[in-house]
Amino acid sequence: MSFFTGLIIGLAIGLVLVIAYARAHNARSMRRSDLAKTVAAFARMTVKDSKAILGPEFYPPWVVFTQRQKLNWLNQHLKKLWPYINEATSDLIRSNVEPVLEQYRPVILSSLKFSKLTLGTVAPQFTGVSIVEGESECRGVTLELEIQWDGNPNIVLDVKTRVGVKLPIQVKNIGFTGVFRLIFKPLVDDFPCFGAVSFSLREKKNLDFTLKVIGGDLSTLPGISDAIEETIRDAIEDSVAWPVRKIVPIIPGDYSDLELKPVGRLEVKLVQAKDLSNKDMVGKSDPFAVLFIRPLREKTKRSKTINNQLNPIWNEHFEFIVEDSSTQHLTIRIFDDEGIQTSELIGCSQTPLKDLEPGKVKNIWLKLVKDLEVQRDTKYRGEVQLELLYCPFGTESNIKNPFNPDYALTSLEKAFKSGIATQNQKKDVIVRGVLSVTVISAEDLPIMDLLGKADPYVILTMKKSGTKVKTRVLNENLNPIWNQTFDFVVEDALHEMLILEVWDHDTFVKEKIGRVIMTLTMALLEGEFQDSFPLENAKSGRLNLHFKWTPQPIFRDK
Repeated sequence: MSFFTGLIIGLAIGLVLVIAYARAHNARSMRRSDLAKTVAAFARMTVKDSKAILGPEFYPPWVVFTQRQKLNWLNQHLKKLWPYINEATSDLIRSNVEPVLEQYRPVILSSLKFSKLTLGTVAPQFTGVSIVEGESECRGVTLELEIQWDGNPNIVLDVKTRVGVKLPIQVKNIGFTGVFRLIFKPLVDDFPCFGAVSFSLREKKNLDFTLKVIGGDLSTLPGISDAIEETIRDAIEDSVAWPVRKIVPIIPGDYSDLELKPVGRLEVKLVQAKDLSNKDMVGKSDPFAVLFIRPLREKTKRSKTINNQLNPIWNEHFEFIVEDSSTQHLTIRIFDDEGIQTSELIGCSQTPLKDLEPGKVKNIWLKLVKDLEVQRDTKYRGEVQLELLYCPFGTESNIKNPFNPDYALTSLEKAFKSGIATQNQKKDVIVRGVLSVTVISAEDLPIMDLLGKADPYVILTMKKSGTKVKTRVLNENLNPIWNQTFDFVVEDALHEMLILEVWDHDTFVKEKIGRVIMTLTMALLEGEFQDSFPLENAKSGRLNLHFKWTPQPIFRDK
């Protein structure tokens, strides 16, 4: 009996040990599998992920720039050499920077010169260096240096306004972080083995400074501080920021091939803005727009002013030259026109050109912000609508460009226009035709009546010509179906706009539900298309429309 008892107990213990071993082995396998997954996850972790885990205050530069080598040795030598560098370069910087500031000097100032300029006692720090692979063409080497400088320079500007006021303005609390690109090209057989060096500010990560009137308060002169700050930023942006390159010949030769060259054309249609911040105490703002890729005065475009309007409609066309579509961006600033006084900034925005597909029109809405450099103000300032078309040089013949009147011409008509031009007769081509608009239906209109319904109808208006038609009224309907077609004879399609307003009909009071504002760009491009458009200034609702364009190009005297 004891034998069988012992056997059973032994088998039970053995079975327990086997089960325990199996479970321990499985648990060990699971831990190994989890550890492998964790290691794999760390291997896939990006810089953005590690920033989110560590936080910016605990994120050292050597982690940020994992492909860049630290330059502690160079920083130690630079610290020793800085007093001599400061003395040797201050006059050189003054002679080179003053003409640049003069070029960008705002119209409210009559002069802008340095009375003092020293770089201070704090040397900049090089936080990383890297060799850029594949960026430079053959026979060249490209380096990128990241520099951080929280300096204490002594910079004083002598400023004279148009009304004769003289101000000594000190530039203080300078903080700068950026990446400079150095291109050593072409490589040659003679020492130092490269013909020239090009340098540019490849990336401006941060630029902060303050302006102070010596012995006074700058706020007593409205607009002066903003004008000077904008001048400094624009001068830096356009004189040394990529793709602009400064070329320093090392070995005598022709290095014109290294200079910045145009690569394409950007067509911009400034359509409208909505919900702009009101800058006027009485009435509404008088907005106008300033657009540029590079802030050179001769390359900056300005729209007309729309008086007393927070939802302006411009429908203006501008053209810009592009030097580097992969890094440049279009900047737009909306101002309130104050007449003889300095215009007040309502908001600004940017859009990168790299997001544009060559030959394709892009319709975008951009939210306006107070400052493109430092996003501290989260106040809503309105939005602006643009139509953009990027045309690389050499591909214009393959791109259907609705902003170019020639696009609609036949070969015979183009030859006829060319013949007219040779006769020194100034002629222009306008795009004339018939636009057929079918108001198909509306969806999900907001409730306008006490009974939970609406009595909608649509008014269609050609903004430039003033032609106006309307649909029939459909009573007690939040999803009306009209299927009504209207034909508009359009004399100048490139500058015309169609405004569709949805109204609620009532015996005593007619109330606007919402609207759709659109250019004729898509109709010119597609010829015929159908789409659904959300209603502006409405809680809900969409308008379903069909368009057909029949062009009839004609010539007329300018």
